[in-house]
Amino acid sequence: MITSILSTLIVSAVSLGPATAAAPTVDGAAVDAVVRQYREDTALPGVAVAVTHGTEVVRTAGYGHTPDGDPVSKHTTMAAASVSKSFTALAVMRLVESGRIRLDDRVRAHLPEFTMADPRAADITVRHLLDQTSGLSDTTHRSFSGPPVHTLAEAVAAMRDSKPAAAPGTRWEYHNPNFQVAARLVEVVAGLPFADHLRREVFAPLGMADSRTADTASDLPPSAAGHVKVLGLPVALPEPPAFGNGSGGVLTSAHDLAAWLIAQNNGGRGPDGTSVATPRSIAETHTPSTASPSYGLGWFVGVTPSGAPLVDHGGDLFTSTAYQALLPASGHGIAVLANTGMRHGDAQAIGARLIALVEGRRLPPVDDPHTLVDVVLLGLTPVVGALALRGALRSRRWAARRRSTAWTVARLLPLALPLLLLTTIHRVVGLLYRGRDVSWAQVPYLYPTFVVLLSVAALGGVAVLVARLAAAAGRRGSAG
Repeated sequence: MITSILSTLIVSAVSLGPATAAAPTVDGAAVDAVVRQYREDTALPGVAVAVTHGTEVVRTAGYGHTPDGDPVSKHTTMAAASVSKSFTALAVMRLVESGRIRLDDRVRAHLPEFTMADPRAADITVRHLLDQTSGLSDTTHRSFSGPPVHTLAEAVAAMRDSKPAAAPGTRWEYHNPNFQVAARLVEVVAGLPFADHLRREVFAPLGMADSRTADTASDLPPSAAGHVKVLGLPVALPEPPAFGNGSGGVLTSAHDLAAWLIAQNNGGRGPDGTSVATPRSIAETHTPSTASPSYGLGWFVGVTPSGAPLVDHGGDLFTSTAYQALLPASGHGIAVLANTGMRHGDAQAIGARLIALVEGRRLPPVDDPHTLVDVVLLGLTPVVGALALRGALRSRRWAARRRSTAWTVARLLPLALPLLLLTTIHRVVGLLYRGRDVSWAQVPYLYPTFVVLLSVAALGGVAVLVARLAAAAGRRGSAG
């Protein structure tokens, strides 16, 4: 979901210290040490990790537990979130390889149901969907805060009254429905449900028996549920309602992601040599588009802090995160599935540390400012509540000092501002996330203690407002 666009920035922006003279041996014990230390420092409940080198599996393992208390293993099915986009891209490439579509075909030529309230939509190509240059935008199509959808067909139909924000091919913008349209295109062209096509063309050939797809948050199995941390402690919560198939619906495991990483680094051939794509198709997905030097087809393209080539993608749900990285120069692959939400970015942070391990760089200290913020905001909450109670109890005294009705109303209006902010907070958060669409139900997962403080302020403001209006009305009645 929301902040998958930040995964490459997170990896490349963190200063991990100078390189050592020689890279250490990257083996299972070294991987375990990195992950276990991170869990000790952050109270991360559960995480699964895969590290590969060439066609070999260095380590696949689970650490910690699910919200139900079950141990996380290398076969535990967890949410891949926006890492799913690379799977959708490969599903499309399988159709390209068979000659059933071309990347530069217009989408509507194969998917007539894809219509929008703007003639420019007719020029959107398959490539535009996969490299996020379709012109579609959260600012013109609200897929999270709009009416709910439950299938890929409904997701495409929901776009009929929307418009592109830019001409196709002229601007890069991360927009989840691009990949939902692509997945629906696969369904129609292949004549199979998207889940079945992905299983037949990708999962089964690679031996990814733990993997499947989900349509909505309600389809997540208990093992893919996650947490939000408050005061540094994990709180198990259900994922807020959302549709994500095609853009974020893959469910997978560390064991399965190891096979996927090997195929990506091995020209489309899995651990046993089975091919799921041609080397040309794999290279195509890893090649930046002309409109963005940092995004290919379902993958970000950049460099590590050491300057080595990096092909990666992050995934963010509100209760879990995921990350995958390919290091073409060394032949390593890294994947992480963590059961805490995007507020913490734990999968991306562990991925950055494992990249540092591979490159022989010093790992960064863990920096989690959220606990201090939670302490401050929760500390302010009873203070705000007490001030509201005091204001309500002293409302008669307040009314007795007011002579002008207009001035009284003007003094009361600010009391409604916390309620106004509370009801529109998702729009404010959307602006903070560069115009991304956010539903109101998702905001407490991002800022839980702030929402608690704001809710107390809103209720307190309304209580004081009502008490003062009643006191002012009573004073006027007695005066009359």
